[in-house]
Amino acid sequence: MSQTLVIDIETIGEDWSSIDDFTKENLSTWIKRESKNEAELQAGMETLQESLGFSPLTGEIVAIGVHDYERSKRAVYYQDLDNNSTKEEDGVTYQTMTEAEMLNKFWEIAERYETFVTFNGYQFDVPYLMVRAAVHGIKPTVNLLTNRYLSMQRGNKAHIDLQDQLSFYGAMRRKGSLHMWTRVFGITSPKSEEINGHQVADLFKQKRYLDIARYNAADIQATAELYTKWLHFLKF
Repeated sequence: MSQTLVIDIETIGEDWSSIDDFTKENLSTWIKRESKNEAELQAGMETLQESLGFSPLTGEIVAIGVHDYERSKRAVYYQDLDNNSTKEEDGVTYQTMTEAEMLNKFWEIAERYETFVTFNGYQFDVPYLMVRAAVHGIKPTVNLLTNRYLSMQRGNKAHIDLQDQLSFYGAMRRKGSLHMWTRVFGITSPKSEEINGHQVADLFKQKRYLDIARYNAADIQATAELYTKWLHFLKF
């Protein structure tokens, strides 16, 4: 059995115009209640629409990156509405899939690993992967949310959320983003390039699907390098 799998996902939100009126009202009630004027209301509604991809209830996965840490092998499964292809580039395998297909693939792969590494995976990546799988009628093969604290995790699978570990479970006043942690350790940050996570939805609309996949590959590479730093210097 392979030991460690580093994972990361990219997501986009639903098109606001396609959402039913009741759901729109449900999502925006607090903004309307707390806005003091029209400008605040407009800004709040824009932020809401831009953040739909942060929830599996109003978003979907467009890329899943996996990195076999011991073998230094990376693959990104990603949505491409125009092409069906598999390619190798800079040591990364890129394969186009639907959301359901990539979720099936991910949970099939997950059974073969013992340790899973994420950055902010407890609050974002893993719940998103589990809920979207269920939406498609797919049963997650591994429970990666048994407990945030490593010493209290049950079973033979471990989920190491580097944001939790590096901030000592929030003991630090500011947890720090992936960019900030890679920066301080001298690791190339994918956020310092042309693309960052906030641009994924726009890139998807522009049909720059492979660019999203490449960004995801850079994310898992940076996370893997950050994991190495934690293993060598901060793991007890």
